[in-house]
Amino acid sequence: MNRKKVLSLLTATAMVATAMGCGAASDTAGTTQTQENKAETETTAEATKAETETPAAEAAPAGELTYTTLNIDDYKDLTASIKFLHHKTDRQADGTMDAMIAEFNKEFPNITVTTEAVTDYAEDSLLRLSTGDWGDIMFIPAVDKSDLATYFMPLDTLDNLSAQLNFVDNWQFDNVCYGIPYMANAQGVLYNKKVFSDAGITELPKTPDDFIADLKLVKEKTDAIPLYTNYAAGWTMGAWDAYIGTVTNGDNTYINQKFVHTADPFANPGDGTGAYNLYKILYDACAEGLIEDDYTTTDWEGCKGMLNRGEIATMVLGSWAYAQMQEAGDTPENVGYMPFPMTVGGKQYVNAGGDYNYAINVNSSDENKTAALVFVKWMVEKSNWCYNEGGYTVVKGGKNPDMYAAFDGCEVLSDQPALAGEETFLNDMNSESELSFNAGGNDKVQRIVEAGATGSESFDDIMADWTKKWQAAQEELGIEVKY
Repeated sequence: MNRKKVLSLLTATAMVATAMGCGAASDTAGTTQTQENKAETETTAEATKAETETPAAEAAPAGELTYTTLNIDDYKDLTASIKFLHHKTDRQADGTMDAMIAEFNKEFPNITVTTEAVTDYAEDSLLRLSTGDWGDIMFIPAVDKSDLATYFMPLDTLDNLSAQLNFVDNWQFDNVCYGIPYMANAQGVLYNKKVFSDAGITELPKTPDDFIADLKLVKEKTDAIPLYTNYAAGWTMGAWDAYIGTVTNGDNTYINQKFVHTADPFANPGDGTGAYNLYKILYDACAEGLIEDDYTTTDWEGCKGMLNRGEIATMVLGSWAYAQMQEAGDTPENVGYMPFPMTVGGKQYVNAGGDYNYAINVNSSDENKTAALVFVKWMVEKSNWCYNEGGYTVVKGGKNPDMYAAFDGCEVLSDQPALAGEETFLNDMNSESELSFNAGGNDKVQRIVEAGATGSESFDDIMADWTKKWQAAQEELGIEVKY
């Protein structure tokens, strides 16, 4: 395995795209309940698959349970012990996970659910996946889609799941789904309503220029930090990648179908849109002193209360973070969520998509697979976790929290999946270029903060370097340039 392949496997996966929720309590938070059930067989496939064998062929043996055919009420007496590996250290620490499992056990008293929360989930989960030491359910890390069937149980066909749930296409391969989002996010900006009011801001910004101007008003008229970068946490920097495509150019086919085929995706289109102007917002804010005094000392846990109290005006994170900011202080009513400040052809666009996806160990026993599927379906449809976290509904027809009222008038779209035969292209480009968009490329965004704050590099020099790496990867991989 070459160095770039290893790098790809050790990068974090996003949100989803979308910028995914994470909390930090300890490197490995405690477990809920008592019995820990480890997978009895290794997840690495020992048998090589024939070239003609596909996940779709493996996915639908006659009579096998799937998400849409499973009636959880038929399994009230099922006895099993399953383990769930996840990244929600905050919800492990505050008792939320325990409370949900207690509710689950009221209906399924004989299914014991042990949970383990991991802070550095993106990297640690990949290492655990390779050894098989993770249990029965996990949130899918940044694996190649072609490897999904090696590790995870097929849950249903894309067509079947799409009829009942939203955002289930992110972890599908050959029309078979291996993951289901625990919640969905919409990509916007967290802000403190009172700080905006105190700064004299009466209308939410709709362009990068508007946003920078508002940040300057915050600095001039309040004591709040205009834009909090969350540089030191690292993973938070990757949130910026989630706005490429739909939010910045209005095209929900761009990120998964056109991005890899674009010759110069980081060029300035000259109209305040596109990836260039997305990242330039961050650079300009840093260059003009509109961020924290020392970006190297930012504090992820501490910033939640700071935004709640009005010590921070804005943060660029997915909607998953909204509930955490509200809970972190005494003024939840001041926490707001607004569309990203970019307008394309007179319209603002919002990208909504799945967060981390539940997946079930393909090597778990049949009994544990069934219990795991029961638990996953209960969590998706009955736990109310998505709503309580401020998530965009995963269940079709489900209710969305009031926080999305600011999106009225925007067009809400979901990124479309890669074209058939090109499912691995973005992963391949991320690995070869070492830029890792929506896959844990935090250092490239940290580079923007460093350069903007210190003047060590111009923004255009950074974009030129990204372009050089992108084009070299296209040539190396033989990916056709179409745009």
